[in-house]
Formats: sequence, C-alpha cells, structure tokens
Amino acid sequence: MKRKRILALLGCTALALLLSACSNGNAADEKVVIYTNADEEPVEVIKDVLDKNGFENKYTLQSFGTSELGGKLLAEGTNIEADLVTMSTFYLTSAQKKDEMFKELKLTVDPLTEIPAYAAPFTMQEGTIFYNTDMMQELNLPVPKSLKDLADPKYKDVLSISDIKQSSTAWLLFQALIDNYGEDEAKTILKDIYTNAGDHLESSGSGPIKKVRLGEVALGFGLRHQAVKDKNEGLPIEYVEPEEGTYTLTESLAVINKGDDINPEAEKMLNTIVEKGRKDLLAIYPSPIYAGEEADSVQVANDQKVFPEELTAELLEQHQKLID
Repeated sequence: MKRKRILALLGCTALALLLSACSNGNAADEKVVIYTNADEEPVEVIKDVLDKNGFENKYTLQSFGTSELGGKLLAEGTNIEADLVTMSTFYLTSAQKKDEMFKELKLTVDPLTEIPAYAAPFTMQEGTIFYNTDMMQELNLPVPKSLKDLADPKYKDVLSISDIKQSSTAWLLFQALIDNYGEDEAKTILKDIYTNAGDHLESSGSGPIKKVRLGEVALGFGLRHQAVKDKNEGLPIEYVEPEEGTYTLTESLAVINKGDDINPEAEKMLNTIVEKGRKDLLAIYPSPIYAGEEADSVQVANDQKVFPEELTAELLEQHQKLID
C-alpha cells in the first residue's frame, strides 16, 4: 500500500508539472491582443507589416479613441486585456508612473532621441493651420500667419478645431499658445478661438480637415500631414507654418508587463513594426524618428518644437481647464 501511495504521489506530481509546462508553452500560441488609438492609415500599415512577416492570424487588433484608451490604461493597469499597445506617449508615461505596467524593451533599431526603455516611437504628429483656397477667396479672408490670428472675429463660424477634452490633436494648439504667450494670455486667446469655432468644434483630430476639405468651413487647425496629403492630391488645400512654431506629439508602442503571462510574441511584433513599417509610416507622417530614416525636406515642418515640460495625462488635464 505504501508503494502504491508513493507511485500515486509521483504520478500526480508529474501530471502537475506537465500541465504547468503546457500552460507556459501556450503563451506564445495565444493571439497577441493589440490596442491602438492610431488613425486608419497607420492601422493598415500595422496589419500589412505583421501579415507579411509571419504574424498573419496571430493577433487581434482593436481601435479606440485616445481618451478612451488612455482611460483604460490608467484604470486597468496590467490587468488590461491587451498585450501590445500603440498610444500617445504622454499617456504611456503617466501609466508607467502609476503602475509600472510596461516591459523594458530590447529594440532592434536606434531612436534619434533619448526615450524611456519601455517605449518604441511609432509616429510623430505635427499640428498646423490649413485652409480651403477656394473658400478663403470666396469669403475674401486673409490667410492667418499665426495661431493667435485664429482668435480674430473675422474667422467666426468659418473655423474648425478639435476639442481638447476629446482629441489630443487639440493639445498641440494649446501647447503652442501656452509656450509662446503664457497660460493667462493663452486662456484669453483660446476662449476667442473656441467662440470662432462654434458648432465646428470636433471630437476627432481628423474632423477639422474633413470640414475644410468639403468647404463646410474655410480654415482649421489639425494634423499637418493630412493637409500635406490633400494638397499633394490636387485638392484646394493649403497649409501655414504658424509663427509660434509647429508643435509635435509622438505615438509609441509598448508591451504590457504581465509577468509570467506575458506573450513573447508581443515584443517580436513590436520590433517588426518599427523595423519593417517605418518606411510606409514615413509616407504618412514624414518626420524621421529612427537612425537612417530620411524624409522629403518639403514635407517636414521648418520649425518643429516640443513643449518644454514633460507631457503627461496630468498636464493635459491641467491644460484642459483653460477652456472650462
């Protein structure tokens, strides 16, 4: 009987070890869950690059608005379903400070600027003024030279911007005004800009260019690369380098640190995206962010600037209060 008990115990131990090994081995077999706040074009780049480099049917991708995904990161931490995220870098910064939720990366490419060990720059976005040349001529409106000019009453009801409480694109406008004029004057300027926008205050960063493109309004503030694309495609769209400078935000990739449950395929996909996808991403967002990258000098803003304070979700919340 004693021998039978020992054999039974050994059998149970072996079975437990086998089940544990199978459980650990399955981590790489599970699909990588990717959450992204990216626009449609870069999402297509992600899918195309992964599918062409051995990861087809090995991932699921879900898109969110920036505020929604930022809220999930800050609220759920490492309990979030995602294994890999692409997100505004400032949200990643706040989430990491709160929960240390991202894995330290071993990148196979070299960023041009110093970055946190858990983030891999994905794209750089620029904010600028753009306008419909036909509408401006029809309304006999002067082309603004600065962001401050957008507060001029002559642009009332013909201006579209995105709402900072729903779109991080709007934060580029706020950063430029705060950095150049200080918070007090920026608050006054922004109040007049919001008055001019009126019903053309958009929830999406792409909303203003869509309205300007269709001639619903004459001018707007939004993502520079969208205006460049429209102009290059022959649409009556022109853009302005604001006197305050062209402020930028980065989007980055990060892997959720789930400890023993981390999917090893997630970091492989991350490196594949930055190795193989940046060429196509540069065609959309023409700002080099890794060594060896080049972009048409005509496509890149002459006076790129970065806000002097570290960008975090908390700083965004502080700036949002300027229009309360």
